Amino acid sequence: MGLLDGKVALITGGSRGIGEAIVRKFVEEGASVIFTYQSSSEKAEKLVEELSPKGTIKTYQSDAGSFTAAEALIKKVLEEFQKIDILINNAGITKDNLMLRMSEEQWDDIMAVNLKSVFNMTKHVLRPMLKNRGGSIINMGSVVGVFGNAGQANYAASKAGIIGFSKSIAKEVGSRNIRCNTITPGFIATEMTDKLPEETKEKFLTGIPLKRWGTGEEVAQTCLFLGSDLSKYVTGQVISVCGGLNC
Repeated sequence: MGLLDGKVALITGGSRGIGEAIVRKFVEEGASVIFTYQSSSEKAEKLVEELSPKGTIKTYQSDAGSFTAAEALIKKVLEEFQKIDILINNAGITKDNLMLRMSEEQWDDIMAVNLKSVFNMTKHVLRPMLKNRGGSIINMGSVVGVFGNAGQANYAASKAGIIGFSKSIAKEVGSRNIRCNTITPGFIATEMTDKLPEETKEKFLTGIPLKRWGTGEEVAQTCLFLGSDLSKYVTGQVISVCGGLNC
């Protein structure tokens, strides 16, 4: 018996990296999983093919940064599954640059995908969660949103915004048994970080008390806790998965 048996989970940006790890963990724990992708169609379909024998899983191509696309997605999921118990806003991108060189487009793109998407998805999922008298919303932040990082003012601002947004939503709908929390990963080993020079990786490691990179699986385990009834008295919190980087 899984911790998420009978629950329906919607995960944005689930075809790779941390999102893929969450999809795998949630299928393993018995949830019916719907995940989105924006451009990685081949990876998304392969993931569905691999995990279908283990549970209920479906994918949609959707732009979480679009208000109307988010609304259409929620409608499709409800038509097929009748409810959404867990929403994980994981979709995110980086477009790093020093502020003096950062373009308006780089700023706006980050805000649309990283921050506005959280508003879009949360806005459209709240009514069905209210009808269902409960739910868990998990928003993917970053330690960079807590302490900043040179060359990532846009990314840091978007992730800091997620923290304030999540705390506000927790206060708005807590009385309706809907919880909202933020996870702030530190340096997690993904396809993106694999491309970094070894010298850069070593530099990052010096600031991590546990002296290693985190894994997508470890972030997924925290999502599992927040999505399951193990955390039914936890809301409005920021949980850092960073090996002590943020301590």
